[in-house]
Amino acid sequence: MHKTAGVIYDRSADGDFMVKTDRQISQLYIQKGSFYTENTIYPYLKEEHFVDGIVDKALQIIRNNRPGHPWLNLSRVEFFKSAGLYRTDFKTGEHGFTMAALLLFGKEETIQSAIPHYKIDAILRRENLDRYDDRRNIRCNLIDAYEILLNFANMHLPDKFYMQGDQRISLREKIFREVIANLLMHREYTNANPATFIIYNDRVEVKNANRPHLMGSLIPGKFEPYSKNPNLAKFFVQMARAEDLGTGISNVFKFLKLYTDTSPEFNEEQLFVVTLPLTKRNVVENVVENVVENVVENRLKLILNLIKEDAKISATQLAQKLNITSRTVQRDIEKLQEQNRIKRMGSAKGGYWQIIWDRSKPDETP
Repeated sequence: MHKTAGVIYDRSADGDFMVKTDRQISQLYIQKGSFYTENTIYPYLKEEHFVDGIVDKALQIIRNNRPGHPWLNLSRVEFFKSAGLYRTDFKTGEHGFTMAALLLFGKEETIQSAIPHYKIDAILRRENLDRYDDRRNIRCNLIDAYEILLNFANMHLPDKFYMQGDQRISLREKIFREVIANLLMHREYTNANPATFIIYNDRVEVKNANRPHLMGSLIPGKFEPYSKNPNLAKFFVQMARAEDLGTGISNVFKFLKLYTDTSPEFNEEQLFVVTLPLTKRNVVENVVENVVENVVENRLKLILNLIKEDAKISATQLAQKLNITSRTVQRDIEKLQEQNRIKRMGSAKGGYWQIIWDRSKPDETP
């Protein structure tokens, strides 16, 4: 840290900017220092301040992905210490749970008491650009926040059919699990700037306060990865909610190309900004495809319900009850037969329908 004529400047790719307020100076010292603020110790933070069952939930997620993980055989205290969530400061002798533990497990009121500016805004802004069409104001722990954000993305963004080998994968999930994990793992939580996750018609923008190590655009293979919160990052990796350091950005580049035929932008400044372009053509096509698919599936369910009520119902009667054409009914019946959900028993005129598999009952398989 240096002064010029009694003034501190913050140098970035865009120029040199005067640092005037105490908060700005504090943030600059954090940026330049070697101390990770996630390691801040809260001596009076106890397990009773954690959400009931949240630690067991996290351990179960780890168990589901890595049954032999060494954390699973530790006592609760040893687990917290091994994960870097309970530490001793050998300079001061202070010991206790850290900010990382608070953020991962804490009750909302406890987090707000310690970090009152903490929040994440998930916003849908397609029709009402001045305000929003949908919004989630997230102030809970990071484990639940990850799920809320991923569900928000799943609700408002289409998924694209894609086969990886002989397995269908969700490109949307591949992209946004990385982006959301990056937002939560690498945010500088002492900075009062709110984190935002905004879905527009043509793009998704994600912003979070940052402790910059580099300045400018990040491109795979052309930067040295640097963890802003090593313990939070390690915990997300153990839960399989993030990849090892440095691979997340590469994955987003890879899967966004398949999803929208575009490339993301990762820009590291005081705010870390991720921009994911959504080509309108692909978005519209996928939305239409999903809408059509849902309409057809709902109609198939109605046909199944009518067959349950009357196994001898005819195609003509089905068309009349559903107010659709006979040709549409015929196509739907053929689809149900192809999916092995119904079977015709007996003759075309004197027979009846038998239901083999009903998708509304997930425990039943064809």
